[in-house]
Amino acid sequence: MNDLTLLLLRATVGGLLAGHGARTLRGRFGGPGLAATSDQVEMLGLFPGYLWAFLEGTSQFWSGILTILGLLNPLGPVGIAANMIVATTKVHWGKPIWVEDGGAELPVTNLAMVTAVAALGPGRYSLDSFLGLRTPRWMTLLALISTVVGIAITLRTGLGAPRPADETAS
Repeated sequence: MNDLTLLLLRATVGGLLAGHGARTLRGRFGGPGLAATSDQVEMLGLFPGYLWAFLEGTSQFWSGILTILGLLNPLGPVGIAANMIVATTKVHWGKPIWVEDGGAELPVTNLAMVTAVAALGPGRYSLDSFLGLRTPRWMTLLALISTVVGIAITLRTGLGAPRPADETAS
């Protein structure tokens, strides 16, 4: 029963994040696509917006796919966690927690779910189990270090300071 529960958890959070990534990258499922997401990302102070939107969507999509499949666990959940931490701090910080108030209720819930999958493993109904794979510790450590560095860069600078307002506009 625990393995079925993990499958349901992986399929839900992984599927939703892969879908969100597809919305960001390709405008699927009624999403904004890369150009509109680029503008939104720049409003958060991350420049160049196109690069950050591409990284966001790519990370969401592929982390979601890895999580759904239970492949190379915990790499997929780590990627989703990174997205949820950035979303919580860059988009929802300072607002009441509830989603109706623009708060971080959803990213915090997603973060809790992927933390459980990362900690418990993907379960018997996963490609890791089927193929007899186990992600090497060095790879997991490298993913965690890269994720922490990436989050720090995103939250600190976004690869560059926000552009100054156009002084010619009145």
